[in-house]
Amino acid sequence: QVQLVESGGGSVQAGGSLRLSCAASRYTYSSNCMGWFRQAPGKERERVAALYTGAGNIYYADSVKGRFTIAEDNAKNTRYLQMNSLKPEDTAMYYCAADPLIRGCLPWGGQTDFRYWGQGTQVTVSS
Repeated sequence: QVQLVESGGGSVQAGGSLRLSCAASRYTYSSNCMGWFRQAPGKERERVAALYTGAGNIYYADSVKGRFTIAEDNAKNTRYLQMNSLKPEDTAMYYCAADPLIRGCLPWGGQTDFRYWGQGTQVTVSS
């Protein structure tokens, strides 16, 4: 079965950077939508970035535009979320998700459009 494993979370001060990784195993779709979500305590899960390899669609939430970058390394079957200029409000559990269809990567996409999920990695940003 498909497995997604996140890593790279941790604690940083405001203004710092982290790079999250999502390693996929047994995921053999030629095209796919890969997304990064986050969920802070007491808040709904929020899609922060998504990338569709088939057509190159990229989505960023307004709250992270210009600071976060989503990328992939197909040779390693790994996807990344580079997070720069981190703010305390970025503190959350971050999850990667994937689906062979494009829906999750469209502007109106959401968590119900993703079939596969990782277990999450915690990001804590202190002021």
